[in-house]
Amino acid sequence: MAAERGARRLLSTSSFWLCCLLLLGRRAPGAAAARSGSPQSGSSIRTFTPFYFLVEPMDTLSVRGSSVVLNCSAYSEPSPKIEWKKDGTFLNLVSDDRRQLLPDGSLFISNVVHSKHNKPDEGYYQCVATVESLGTIVSRTAKLTVAGLPRFASQPEPSSVYAGNSAILNCEVNADLVPFVRWELNRQPLLLDDRVIKLPSGTLVISNTTEGDRGLYRCIVESGGPPKYSDEAELKVLPDPEVTSNLVFLKQPSSLVRVIGQSAVLSCVASGLPLPTIKWMKNEEALDTESSERLVLLAGGSLEISDVTEDDAGTYFCVADNGNETVEAQAELTVQAHPEFLKQPTNIYAHESMDIVFECEVTGKPTPTVKWVKNGDMVIPSDYFKIVKEHNLQVLGLVKSDEGFYQCIAENDVGNAQAGAQLIILEHAPATTGPLPSAPRDVVASLVSTRFIKLTWRTPASDPHGDNLTYSVFYTKEGIARERVENTSHPGEMQVTIQNLMPATVYIFRVMAHNKHGSGESSAPLRVETQPEVQLPGPAPNIRAYATSPTSITVTWETPLSGNGEIQNYKLYYMEKGTDKEQDVDISSHSHTINGLKKYTEYSFRVVAYNKHGPGVSTQDIAVQTLSDVPSAAPQNLSLEVRNSKSIMIHWQPPPPATQNGQITGYKIRYRKASRKSDVTETLVAGTQLSQLIEGLDRGTEYNFRVAALTGNGTGPATDWLSAETFESDLDETRVPEVPSSLHVRPLVTSIVVSWTPPENQNIVVRGYAIGYGIGSPHAQTIKVDYKQRYYTIENLDPSSHYVITLKAFNNVGEGIPLYESAVTRPHTVPDPTPMMPPVGVQASILSHDTIRITWADNSLPKHQKITDSRYYTVRWKTNIPANTKYKNANATTLSYLVTGLKANTLYEFSVMVTKGRRSSTWSMTAHGTTFELVPTSPPKDVTVVSKEGKPRTIIVNWQPPSEANGKITGYIIYYSTDVNAEIHDWVIEPVVGNRLTHQIQELTLDTPYYFKIQARNSKGMGPMSDAVQFRTPKADSSDKMPNDQASGSAGKGSRLPDLGSDYKPPMSGSNSPHGSPTSPLDSNMLLVIIVSVGVITIVVVVIIAVFCTRRTTSHQKKKRAACKSVNGSHKYKGNSKDVKPPDLWIHHERLELKPIDKSPDPNPVMTDTPIPRNSQDITPVDNSMDSNIHQRRNSYRGHESEDSMSTLAGRRGMRPKMMMPFDSQPPQPVISAHPIHSLDNPHHHFHSSSLASPARSHLYHPGSPWPIGTSMSLSDRANSTESVRNTPSTDTMPASSSQTCCTDHQDPEGATSSSYLASSQEEDSGQSLPTAHVRPSHPLKSFAVPAIPPPGPPTYDPALPSTPLLSQQALNHHLHSVKTASIGTLGRSRPPMPVVVPSAPEVQETTRMLEDSESSYEPDELTKEMAHLEGLMKDLNAITTA
Repeated sequence: MAAERGARRLLSTSSFWLCCLLLLGRRAPGAAAARSGSPQSGSSIRTFTPFYFLVEPMDTLSVRGSSVVLNCSAYSEPSPKIEWKKDGTFLNLVSDDRRQLLPDGSLFISNVVHSKHNKPDEGYYQCVATVESLGTIVSRTAKLTVAGLPRFASQPEPSSVYAGNSAILNCEVNADLVPFVRWELNRQPLLLDDRVIKLPSGTLVISNTTEGDRGLYRCIVESGGPPKYSDEAELKVLPDPEVTSNLVFLKQPSSLVRVIGQSAVLSCVASGLPLPTIKWMKNEEALDTESSERLVLLAGGSLEISDVTEDDAGTYFCVADNGNETVEAQAELTVQAHPEFLKQPTNIYAHESMDIVFECEVTGKPTPTVKWVKNGDMVIPSDYFKIVKEHNLQVLGLVKSDEGFYQCIAENDVGNAQAGAQLIILEHAPATTGPLPSAPRDVVASLVSTRFIKLTWRTPASDPHGDNLTYSVFYTKEGIARERVENTSHPGEMQVTIQNLMPATVYIFRVMAHNKHGSGESSAPLRVETQPEVQLPGPAPNIRAYATSPTSITVTWETPLSGNGEIQNYKLYYMEKGTDKEQDVDISSHSHTINGLKKYTEYSFRVVAYNKHGPGVSTQDIAVQTLSDVPSAAPQNLSLEVRNSKSIMIHWQPPPPATQNGQITGYKIRYRKASRKSDVTETLVAGTQLSQLIEGLDRGTEYNFRVAALTGNGTGPATDWLSAETFESDLDETRVPEVPSSLHVRPLVTSIVVSWTPPENQNIVVRGYAIGYGIGSPHAQTIKVDYKQRYYTIENLDPSSHYVITLKAFNNVGEGIPLYESAVTRPHTVPDPTPMMPPVGVQASILSHDTIRITWADNSLPKHQKITDSRYYTVRWKTNIPANTKYKNANATTLSYLVTGLKANTLYEFSVMVTKGRRSSTWSMTAHGTTFELVPTSPPKDVTVVSKEGKPRTIIVNWQPPSEANGKITGYIIYYSTDVNAEIHDWVIEPVVGNRLTHQIQELTLDTPYYFKIQARNSKGMGPMSDAVQFRTPKADSSDKMPNDQASGSAGKGSRLPDLGSDYKPPMSGSNSPHGSPTSPLDSNMLLVIIVSVGVITIVVVVIIAVFCTRRTTSHQKKKRAACKSVNGSHKYKGNSKDVKPPDLWIHHERLELKPIDKSPDPNPVMTDTPIPRNSQDITPVDNSMDSNIHQRRNSYRGHESEDSMSTLAGRRGMRPKMMMPFDSQPPQPVISAHPIHSLDNPHHHFHSSSLASPARSHLYHPGSPWPIGTSMSLSDRANSTESVRNTPSTDTMPASSSQTCCTDHQDPEGATSSSYLASSQEEDSGQSLPTAHVRPSHPLKSFAVPAIPPPGPPTYDPALPSTPLLSQQALNHHLHSVKTASIGTLGRSRPPMPVVVPSAPEVQETTRMLEDSESSYEPDELTKEMAHLEGLMKDLNAITTA
């Protein structure tokens, strides 16, 4: 979050800012954040606003076609606005016909949609409540699950049961459909009771069966649609045979995961004769199910645990015993818990620059993760937003924009929860009447270390004793706007130690004193750099580790021998051998025991000591292995091989390595006869032995065997019992078996059922049978089956194919004689289940910012690609982000689909599949497409305005990019005004090019409230404006006036040329428009005397130069002459040169507006500095010292904005006296009003021309221009323009109907000229547009033209057209060259004119230098012609004024 704010608040040390602070009133010393109470006395009263959720959405299970309501209700005054998010994206409920917002804020979804490829309603929903000007809170996240189509994983099968025993009928469906399962007996609903129950899986258990339980059973799934029926299965109840039968499990318990408060059913059903009894054990202790209220033994023996608690977690054993046998099975019950808050965040009052901590403690199982949200947006940890003590949020150096609602959101596998609190930033208490202390003196860093600095100071001069003063030390990292504060602990203390700093880092400190009246002045900033890191702790000696149990290891160590300062804590790192995931734990002592490790596993350990400087040197790794334990799993792959009538061979494999828990020292084999009450015999074998021959058995007797693994710690779990029967007699195994006596085959579509009878000679041992089969040959595949087996089904065969099958009996000697048979599988009578071919040639055609058309071809269609069957296509798409795995789907019946509702400027990937009946293809190759950009749809965020340190007239505007930029941001426009209610076209605008997020504005009026708005721009146009932000400039102090506050001696301080890009050359004039701060206005007489004096001097200089030039004319110079030509066409007036004396003519330009037309060829021009006068008194003459400013700021002119890149605001209030401008004091360039000619068909041109107060840029006419001189171009001529007038170089020269401006070739060596000419060569500037002049028609004097020194080189174009004054066509009968000027921001509305910026005349020395550098001069006859030209123009002007 700190990164999002950028630079915020840099407090100035100037007295201007101190005056402002005195008005606002600084915080009393020792102020601290107040939690959940009233604000401190003296603060403006603001109370916490109750804002919370009354109801939050809960996880919901639904079925397709039904309706769902996700409840949500929030409380606040005023009522909050409720919105909904699905999977993190806001839902557009306005245009949604299935989803709608109920009055209380709940979300209603009608006719839930859910299919295999289209699941638009299933997902995670979140309720978002917003109160304008207060903040936003979010609810917990609720999951909406839609039950899928009913599918049976298993169905009931016909079975027989002895009366009194238990029966099981399986019916397994999707987990979310289990609540919709019911049973029928003989097509009638089956009533459940204590004897007949339905397990949570859907399985039916019938205990103590009777004759009435026989019949046909089936299960039904009713989930909203038509019911789904399973197969019917017949249950037969047999009479008690009065003989024993083996004890077996019909249903064994399986491991469960349950949440606290839920019920758990551990299923366990056994069958056998005599009837078994079921008992349950937990962790080797018997459970009392009779006296317990929460433990209930269900029908058949299943255990139900109601209202599960954490203590119920563990391993449960189901033990079945019938007196003759005992069998047992086990299952693990894991108990989870929802996240719960042990401590919730509390509301906090605080002041700016303070540090606060929101506390949040949570519990849950698994351990919840915690994230923080501010006003609905995720808080990203940074240097100033930190997660401390696992879950607490610490905010350092508060700023005003940190105010709002903060929520702690805890989440684990079970669910999530949220708790929130409000932060209010209090205004500082107003100062009471009375003297305030001055700035503390002699602030020094008396002690500088790597991570702390001690500051000391002296009392303020206003209070030498200072016994009752307290102090606040404000500090920040250099270049960071957030300022933190440290207060002294008691009055009169004049030192503070700032802790927790970073080594080798520069910090800025300032100190402020407080007395009973309020806060005083701030000391000057003190810049201090901390020391680089010093010695850290060495490695901890004597580190030892030893195993204390199979799952724990204890590590010990001693204090490091070397280290600077006291050891604060240790960090113990450990890692399992063979992995690369290292874990760590913080420890304050010299030993620690780590539990929960894997058994008999090697771990490595190391220790790092920490002191106040940070982590020290790590120890060397030491390795230790946990102790061994009994195996936790049984041996694998147990098999029996009957050798003869007296012996059976047993084979097995060791338990999985991860479950051996030590070195396997041996195996324990237990075996017994399968008959009742037989004794168990045990045999031990060595650990490396994986087989054992058991001899001395009885003939023709069935035996049960099981094997368990041994370690040094004991015996592990045994395998299940496995049975084998010895032979009745010892058979011959010295030869191979004979041929089987018969072989029969029954072919099906994709399988063949093979059956046979054993060989006729029963005296030869048969160990099994080998079945070979293949198309045309029996040797393609071979399968071996047990000797007891008499049939086998060969699967996965091809239909309508001829197979040859062979059968051979085998024993340990080898395989016998084969028996052959052949069969032809049946033809396929069902559609080919093979998948269809996926669509090909998928293409994405971008149509707009939110629409892409997907097209494809289907190779399974005829060549004309015409769909004649019922196939349909499914299109899926998602954003091309690796982390995003969620697709959206849509179905289409044509070979194209229009995907709408996409995000602008986003890359998507698309794929298509085809479905026909039950056949579907795989997904096609993906196609990619990026949507077009769109104008930003949200304003820039976090707009802040702060005063610049040391320059109270300069402010810094900071902001963050808009949340929905919809494209690359190419610039911003800052609007500012002193009247928040003014029309937007009356606001001053500041263009910012590129993606910069800060801008300086210079020369504002002191002690004046300004309002600021910002809008962002991308290649598609302008976005919405941000809300107005108010900022009041500081009040001036008489002792701290700036040097440029003088009326006439400012030398241009504070004035700036607009930064027009690297290609711009400033005009060659002796001065810029001065914009110093006015102190006392010059009266009109003094101004008149100054201007007339300058005019007389100029005339004298011109005459001297003319005489001097007549003597220096040479033939070489004649060749270099160039004549100045008017834009409308110029001709030389013939007349007597003797009468050449310009009239003393005064021109009133009361309503002259100066506007820039910038057609910079630079693709990214930087236009950030726009000097405009603050009021009517700002216009003062400026001398040549402006040249030095121009040179000093040449970097800004080249497009690199320096720290001094500033702008000024025109004072639109107050009087506008008429500007008296003597003609003979004008520079050799006309003063015109240049308007940018906007292309009206381009949405990018949202510039408000009425606010662009930069000087007009002059442009040279190039002879290669396609526009003839004297021709103006209207807006219709620029209809094809599609680029911004600020960003695109003009491809044509646009002459304006104004007089020609003359130029010279004199240029600054570094590319920036020192006077007001546009010193750009004609070749480089041929694509530039000339300014379009515009003067308000309210005054009879429209324009004037002044000839000037022609550029060198031969004249290129000299039409004999009369020179026409600017816009004088209005007085004529014919309108030849009307120039249309337009401002998008005004659109025909009248606007108050802005004061004209009048450049002053150059000094004599500069004029002389300009003439010398031009390398051209006039001969007497040429000078005569030029003077005659001037006289003719004057006559025209006189005629206009007298008319």
